[in-house]
Amino acid sequence: MQQADIDLDSVQSIGKHCDLPSCHRLDFLPFKCESCSGTYCLDHRTETAHKCAHEGRWASLRAPKPSSSTTPSTPKPRSLLEGPCAHPSCKTTINTVRDPGVNCVTCRRTYCLAHRLQDSHNCDSIKPASTGSSSTAAGHDMAKAALSRFKAWTASKKETLTKSAASSRAPNPVVELAKLRRTAKGDEKIPVDKRVYVYVEAEAKSTSSKLPRGEFWYGKDWTVGRVLDKAAQGLQVANVNNRDDGEEKKLRVFHVEGGRMLEFGEKLGDAVVSGNTLVLLRGVKIVDLLVEE
Repeated sequence: MQQADIDLDSVQSIGKHCDLPSCHRLDFLPFKCESCSGTYCLDHRTETAHKCAHEGRWASLRAPKPSSSTTPSTPKPRSLLEGPCAHPSCKTTINTVRDPGVNCVTCRRTYCLAHRLQDSHNCDSIKPASTGSSSTAAGHDMAKAALSRFKAWTASKKETLTKSAASSRAPNPVVELAKLRRTAKGDEKIPVDKRVYVYVEAEAKSTSSKLPRGEFWYGKDWTVGRVLDKAAQGLQVANVNNRDDGEEKKLRVFHVEGGRMLEFGEKLGDAVVSGNTLVLLRGVKIVDLLVEE
């Protein structure tokens, strides 16, 4: 069974472009400014960052009427994906910076951290949420198709690397790593000795991305889940891992040199070294995938 490529318009409809004219970047988790009602990316979400024309309006409206010596604080930007925890008695707003949402793979609903475990939200008594027109069997077929395609991709990648290594014109690893360090992009706040420089690719048949490949650095102590979020943002790949869209639509991170899927909770520096390649793949549920020799 073949899985249709995601149309670019469909990808862009998931996120929003930053309203700052000098940026206009597509962000899949945009923020709304409560003062000017504009939509902005992570870097320009604050009133100061996007030079808000109505800076302080939201704070002044929220301030108490009597005069006070306390200066109103700048409002925290609100994610457009915010919503209530699926637990009926919980009032927590999730998908925020303070309270991330956790998707339950059994009942396919999103909960706060306190109710993320199946016992905490009585998962056995909850009817699984609908995943749209795709049935469970169809989801399995899509996963198998994606896995088959990816095995073919990894075999081709391995053959290319082998031929390159055997060639007299094979690139010098030291030179290539030095070049990667010069071209990579990342968070400047991460100390140089704490960075892991990697190539990131999007597997074309299961994902749709504006940039098919990029060079980035991430923190050694970052979790793979955090790396996935930044990598998807960097390549502009639709990332719906925190939404109730089914496992077949979730992104995974494959480590080419290690020959396996990386688990979301493990530290990047424990599995990956500078110069390695990570691949974003959609539709495969397997955590450990060994590349056949």
